[in-house]
Amino acid sequence: MKRPYRQNTTLVHAGRHPDQNHGILNPPVYHASTITWPSVEHMHAVHSAPFDHWSYGRTGTPTTAAFEEAVAALEGGHRAIATPSGLSAIALSIGAFVSAGDHVLMTDTCYGPTRKFCDRVLKRFGVDVTYYDPLVGARIADLIRDETRIVYMESPGSSTFEIQDVPAIAAAARAAGAVSMIDNTWATPLLFRPIDHGVDISIHAATKYMVGHSDAMMGVAVCRTKEQFVAVKTHAQLNGNSAAPDDLYLAQRGLRTMAVRLKQHEENALIVARWLQDRPEVARVLFPALPDDPGHALWKRDFAGASGLFGVLLKPVPEAAVGAMLNGLELFPMGASWGGYESLILPIDMKGLRSLQPWPAEGPLLRLHIGLEDPEDLIEDLERGLERLNAHARAA
Repeated sequence: MKRPYRQNTTLVHAGRHPDQNHGILNPPVYHASTITWPSVEHMHAVHSAPFDHWSYGRTGTPTTAAFEEAVAALEGGHRAIATPSGLSAIALSIGAFVSAGDHVLMTDTCYGPTRKFCDRVLKRFGVDVTYYDPLVGARIADLIRDETRIVYMESPGSSTFEIQDVPAIAAAARAAGAVSMIDNTWATPLLFRPIDHGVDISIHAATKYMVGHSDAMMGVAVCRTKEQFVAVKTHAQLNGNSAAPDDLYLAQRGLRTMAVRLKQHEENALIVARWLQDRPEVARVLFPALPDDPGHALWKRDFAGASGLFGVLLKPVPEAAVGAMLNGLELFPMGASWGGYESLILPIDMKGLRSLQPWPAEGPLLRLHIGLEDPEDLIEDLERGLERLNAHARAA
């Protein structure tokens, strides 16, 4: 693009170059392994700057660039690296900056597979991981050691939706010479731009809202500086990272409508969340967009809106009663992902998902993704589900 534009305009236009593709509006899909060079001189030029030229299918094609360029522009970063999944973007970003003997500070509310990567992979390679209270704020500085290389955040926190003081944590990391990272999947760059708040690397499971249609796997990491980009890109290449061209096409196509989808996700989610707040079966709704949520003030300060994902903490009931509720739902299938057009629900078992202290709640925890259906239909489906829950609980 010739000049900086507002986010929604950037979302539509960034990464598209019709003038380079015979006037075709959408970037084409390049299926490639071998890429040839017209001369020895050109071959040497490619090898001297491998991330600025196409050299082999694994290093990317113009289809890759279309998606990476658009996401980097949305985040306000130097450049982005597309990966085959959200977890691969997380693992490759962390792996680019640590060696045996190094230390990572990881939020205790991180995505479950991120925790498994830390506990099973980083530990095996001699990297020490400390899980920290997500609400620590600037006091994170007290936990940073000489060997701390990464301070990793996720806001809101996975499953329980705590909001972190990202600017304070990022500032402490930078002062100590550590790289700050955040999983920004929940918000997308439209609702929160971590790099503007001092974060070095913003990571997304683009599988979720960027793709938006539950039909492709994709991850992306956006780096604040050229040096960070080279580090992550080099590590990704050495690990054989290669995002598939058809999935890249679906990701950049889904990206174009993300703004209008997110507005509807937020509107629908607030309607359903407020209804759930008034239900006698509900102990608390975990959604920072609600004024009485503990993280609401920080969310309102830093975020431009909310997505459609939140948690619902029920009052104590037998496990079988929750099963009766979930098994009969028509509009809320149970699924591990989210971010598509459809609503989803998932019971969350918090065992093993916290290190600092056990999850204190006694009642069941449900994670809801509110899709693009009519919210009144969603409410009616949930109401019937809660009636089944109550009937089973009374009979127990």
